[in-house]
Amino acid sequence: MTAVQFGVLGPLAVTTDAGEPVVVPGTKVRALLADLLTNRNQVVSADRLIDDLWGDDPPANPAGALQVRVSQLRKALNDAEPGARELVESRPPGYLLRADSVDADRFVELTRSTDADRLTAALALWRGDAYADLADAEFVRAEATRLAEQRLAAHERLAEARVARGEHDLVAADLAELVARHPLREGLRAVQLRALYAAGRQSEALDSYADLRDRLAEELGLDPGPELVALHRRILEQDAGLSAPPKAAIIRNSLPAQLDELVGRGEAVIDLRGLLPRQRLVTLVGPGGVGKTRLATEAARTRSCPDGVHLVELAPLPAGDPRIAEQVLGVLDVREAAGTTVSATDRLVAALRHRHLLLVLDNCEHVVEPVAALVARLLRDAPEVSVLATSREPLGLTGELLWEVPPLSLPEDGDLDAVRRSAAARLFAARAAAQQRGFRLDERTAPAVAQLCRRLDGLPLALELAATRVRALGVRGVVDRLDDRFRLLTTAQRDVPPRQRTLTAVIAWSWDLLDEPDRTVLARLAVFPDGCAPEAAERVCRTDLDALARLVDRSLVVLDDSGAAPRYRLLESVAAFCLDQLADVDDVRARHATYYTELAEQADPELRGADQQRWLALLDAETANLRTALVHGGGLRLAVALSWYWYLRGRLTEARRALAVPGDAAEEARAAAWRIGFALLQGEAVAPADVRAAVAADPDGRGAWFAANALIDHSDLTLSAELLPVAADPWTEAAVLASQAKIAHVAGDQATLERAATRSAALFAQVGDRWGRLQAAEWTGGLAELRGEHERAADLHREGLRWAEELGLWPQVGTELSWLAWLAVQTRDYPQARELAERAYRLAQEQGPPSALVFAEMSLGLAARRDGKLDLAVTHLTRLAERGRAEAQPALYLPPVLVELGHAVEQGGDPDGALALHVEAFEVAEAMAAPRDAIYALEGMASAVRVPEVAARLLGAAATARLATRAPSSPAERDETDRVTERVRGTLGPDRFDALVGEGAKLSPGEARAQL
Repeated sequence: MTAVQFGVLGPLAVTTDAGEPVVVPGTKVRALLADLLTNRNQVVSADRLIDDLWGDDPPANPAGALQVRVSQLRKALNDAEPGARELVESRPPGYLLRADSVDADRFVELTRSTDADRLTAALALWRGDAYADLADAEFVRAEATRLAEQRLAAHERLAEARVARGEHDLVAADLAELVARHPLREGLRAVQLRALYAAGRQSEALDSYADLRDRLAEELGLDPGPELVALHRRILEQDAGLSAPPKAAIIRNSLPAQLDELVGRGEAVIDLRGLLPRQRLVTLVGPGGVGKTRLATEAARTRSCPDGVHLVELAPLPAGDPRIAEQVLGVLDVREAAGTTVSATDRLVAALRHRHLLLVLDNCEHVVEPVAALVARLLRDAPEVSVLATSREPLGLTGELLWEVPPLSLPEDGDLDAVRRSAAARLFAARAAAQQRGFRLDERTAPAVAQLCRRLDGLPLALELAATRVRALGVRGVVDRLDDRFRLLTTAQRDVPPRQRTLTAVIAWSWDLLDEPDRTVLARLAVFPDGCAPEAAERVCRTDLDALARLVDRSLVVLDDSGAAPRYRLLESVAAFCLDQLADVDDVRARHATYYTELAEQADPELRGADQQRWLALLDAETANLRTALVHGGGLRLAVALSWYWYLRGRLTEARRALAVPGDAAEEARAAAWRIGFALLQGEAVAPADVRAAVAADPDGRGAWFAANALIDHSDLTLSAELLPVAADPWTEAAVLASQAKIAHVAGDQATLERAATRSAALFAQVGDRWGRLQAAEWTGGLAELRGEHERAADLHREGLRWAEELGLWPQVGTELSWLAWLAVQTRDYPQARELAERAYRLAQEQGPPSALVFAEMSLGLAARRDGKLDLAVTHLTRLAERGRAEAQPALYLPPVLVELGHAVEQGGDPDGALALHVEAFEVAEAMAAPRDAIYALEGMASAVRVPEVAARLLGAAATARLATRAPSSPAERDETDRVTERVRGTLGPDRFDALVGEGAKLSPGEARAQL
């Protein structure tokens, strides 16, 4: 069918397949078209059309007047798109409009999905109110009303989808205007209330509900519906289920935006969409340029998976590169956490084990073996993960379904109708028309187009490249020039498959048509493995933007403007050809390495300031180029410049690998502390002498701080405090103070903690580093918790959680959730503590930071014990205790875990076993100079000891120690001491109990322990 696009989601609009507007003359002709569109693909009687167009004032000859308007409409369509007059058919008792491409139908199709991206695309089709220029006509009113209602419903569903993926702040802002226009719509209000609550704006959510309730009562005499009433009650009760999920638990779709229509692949897309839900591994195979990537992304676009659909581009990797898992982790934004040496594959499996998603692995052929190994592991260990791969050869795995991507269908002959039915010809015509507005597929051009399509084997990339030359050469000229190149390649490449020869011939032909300077630029662009920014192209290729624009016009270079900044890219087949043509490859690679080394050195200080987010995103976009630069001249100098970036992005293994290369003396001195720091972060034991030597060699103090700070997680607080450097700049001073605050928190040194954390927060705020502010906020929150200021502590950690989410620091997100869970335990909110700890635990399992995993499991154990689930509490706490005891130095978390385990064991009927655990906790706390933990252990001993007099003295000593250290009991801890106090007081009597408590108050913690 002749392709004409009809638009009714706004003023009536008609365009050709090439996007050119079609002028429909006269009010009555436009009204006729609108009437037929509201009843598209159905016969509308002539009588009804006459009544709709003229109403009570028909012309003298109504049937003749209608026939004139129909003829005018047919002529307007046919003038714009030859053959389109046939869309308006005469069928008794009236007329029928065949319309298969109407924006309203596309809108309805897209809104059947719950995917946020598809719903966004659906709403983007609207250009105003439906049938806006004919809104007063009675015959469009019903459909316009129906479409308006569907539009509102789509807004509601989109808002729900965005809230589900964590965009509560943005949704709350976006819905304000929509709710104001439709104040009585309960569905919109419900989404707005959830978004406001999740964004921490509970009072505004309650105000919005009150506004709706008052309006319904005043205007309609109604009450809110039961679902909204229930939601209101949940908000009042601060239901944890309404809280925003941690953003790391929300894996978003990462498919590229659809830039143009996919021509000729409708049946293939439908076939694949039917296969994907049933097959866990589908591989699209075919020659280069046949359109595997585009078909895969379009087939996957409508796949609805709870955890998203993700495109992993493997083309930037060198041939045989084993780092496939790292590439997938990068797409999913799963970071490598400190304290673990788990392989990238194991981390990926852990992250995806309970996820339900589709991975699109694109361009597997040059890394087929490592891809096959990874996919086999995922299919075995992550049962809800499916894979759609594109490759020139199969992965060769059991259960793999191969789907060969055929070329586009070719014209059977040069007849115009036959050519128009050919998908290859339609693609060529669409791309040629985009280059030359006057191009038409008609009787004159059809034979040459048919010959060209057959000559190019229906390969989409070859057709698109050829179409770029129509404006300069005409279709016949393109055919003639191509024949010359084909004759040459057929002789020179007899061992290459025919379709691959076709593609190579077209690329070579396009190359031949370039001026020599443009050829040089194109060849030099091939050293960029994943595209580049304009400035990089100018510097490395020694060119200007005019040359790049010419190459874009010829479709040899793709301008990708979908991100924050434009990038120039070469298609894989073009890049492979051009790299073979590059004469000065060593010089170009040297300039490439120099450019990206300088970029990394420019970025390094910016990653510690107010522009941190922008520079992180810039380096993220250049990942492939930075990796290439490392092995082509960047070396150790570049590795050092990227060290802080790698840390922030959780790429510890990559950092260690890059820092392992040798350098000159200055580079070695700068690298030494970073090497030690990353080794410590990955859990390796490093001799103190080696740490001291590396720190002493560091020239600017930042590497020294990095290594010294890493010692804290090894529980080596003394050596860490000794090696923290004297800062030479505000950022390093702030970082050192944050480390000192962490050490002071362990020691219960509130004076140092307050001074260091407060000063650190002020300095980080001064330089604008949000990562640093997050570190300082953790310890100002820790200070508030020590002092019993639990609500202030929770506020600080909620703010830290928001910052961590915005920065994408998922291990820190887990830590902040664990802090909030801990605080919920201390304030007796055990259901909330369990819910927060479970979220933190799931996140820690996926992201892999042992410290966050420990913190989350500890909160789970505490909440379970206080909620009466002793078996579950003992399971969690025993596992943590065994882990803490097994470390080279007793873990910082071991004393409180042992105390909690002791309470659980005592409640289970074994006071002697409990007492042993409390004594062990006290001795560990004393050894690591952690007075608060020692006090908690004394209170535990009082609970478990069988002699009431000893219990009373222990309670007295603990109370005095709490006063001395300014560490008041939390509500949950008071519950423990109140329980023991009541029991012992009842046994001894009030007077005897008070006297013994007074005796205990004169004892030091060590002397009290000696009472046992």
